[in-house]
Amino acid sequence: MDGAWVYILGCSDGSYYTGLTRRSPEERLAEHQAGLVDGYTHRLRPVTLLYAEHFPRLLDAMAAEQQIKGWSRAKKEALIARRHDLLPGLSRRGSREGDG
Repeated sequence: MDGAWVYILGCSDGSYYTGLTRRSPEERLAEHQAGLVDGYTHRLRPVTLLYAEHFPRLLDAMAAEQQIKGWSRAKKEALIARRHDLLPGLSRRGSREGDG
């Protein structure tokens, strides 16, 4: 498969996890659920796939992942809801953004 997927998981504590995979988002979700992914989601299972977007170029996916990780919770929720029209108004300059 060319390119990569950027995905957002909802964790059991209500937080969000943003990641990147070259496999399908469903395969990556299964790895998170099975506890095969060390790190943030390991102790926050079960997790739910809330959003996934494919990027034809890996570099574009990597840039999108880093951008989303810096977003506020409200902005991530607008993306999950596919409310792209709300994204510009949810930008907060100079403030601490939400979880990764």
